[in-house]
Amino acid sequence: MYELLKETRILDLTTTYLGPYATQFLGDMGADIIKIEPLTGDVGRSPLPSRSPDMGAGFINSNRNKRSIAIDLKQPEGLDVVLKLARTADALVHNMRPKAAQKLGIGYDAIRSLNSGIVYCFSAGFGQGGPYAEEPAYDDIIQAMSGLASLNADSSGAPRFLPTIVADKVVGLHLAFAVSSGLVHRHKTGEGCLIEIPMFESMVAFLMVEHLAGRSFSPPLGGAGYERLLAPNRRPYRTRDGFVAIMPYTTLQWTRFLDCIGRDDLLAQDWMKDPVQRSANVNMLYGLIADAAPGKTTAEWLVLMDERDIPCGRVNHIDELFGEPHLAAVGLFEDTNHPSEGAMRSIRSPFKVSGVARQPDRSAPPLGDSGRAILEEAGFSASEMEALFARGVVRRP
Repeated sequence: MYELLKETRILDLTTTYLGPYATQFLGDMGADIIKIEPLTGDVGRSPLPSRSPDMGAGFINSNRNKRSIAIDLKQPEGLDVVLKLARTADALVHNMRPKAAQKLGIGYDAIRSLNSGIVYCFSAGFGQGGPYAEEPAYDDIIQAMSGLASLNADSSGAPRFLPTIVADKVVGLHLAFAVSSGLVHRHKTGEGCLIEIPMFESMVAFLMVEHLAGRSFSPPLGGAGYERLLAPNRRPYRTRDGFVAIMPYTTLQWTRFLDCIGRDDLLAQDWMKDPVQRSANVNMLYGLIADAAPGKTTAEWLVLMDERDIPCGRVNHIDELFGEPHLAAVGLFEDTNHPSEGAMRSIRSPFKVSGVARQPDRSAPPLGDSGRAILEEAGFSASEMEALFARGVVRRP
């Protein structure tokens, strides 16, 4: 944890993965993330594997550097607690549909009336100006609707989901960026703002950076879709003992690669010297890589490509990443001891910040672990806290 956002308090009412992934980044940068959960906990706590019912691996990996308080928002006293916390917060974040937030009493207007300087960010499935505004959405739905599943079609043309919650995580990064930008605005002006980060629009914008392609122009210069990425021969290449990714890109890299595989006869072709014409023939060139790759082992290709400064990488299985030498050298995986779950292997923040000391990370919190401390900081007396615990308004730590 770095203290770039020290003394910045963020109320986090997000659930599952999109929102928690976003606020974890802010916690990594030193913000005080108060995770406000229902009494039964964030639904993201439950997926297996786990040692404890409320501490699944996915939850642990997306909720470090946070404090948890569990509140029954359906009780008036519970809403009062959240509103009291909101009065002094710098930001409030959720991934509910706005009507659901309003029904709970935590819509933007209600929060802004208490704290005009608050940065209020939400990520619903769809933008509120369109016909899907009130539709529910999860990662699979956005992968399907955004075009990603179609781009990832199998050899028969059937669309496929990526085996990762890519929409949740990509939009989570958008959400973290939005909160950070809002905080800068607040710091400079003293004024708050409302920022909407819809999943559908964010994911389409993410994908279409390159795939807008010919449709970038009016009239179109071609269809949507970046041809190089859609080339059938663009794939990991089978070697004698595994798979490898080889990617010559510049004219010099292609020259070196073709010389390496004994196809320097192509270097005299005019289209090889012109990046635009070469791009039009890239599927054929990728086919040459596919044909040559089985002749050598993966290790041999890595050496040959390294000698020629051509981008190349081994295709790793996810279980192999724990022994990957670069990741080991930079210490991405860390052995930790969780207060309630015991020995764990965790993933540190990928950021490295110079000039700011790194503080120990706070482990993902057990449900409601900081309820008493958070209430005390908000000004509740011991008797008031005991009454909230006794009536089931706030979960007793």
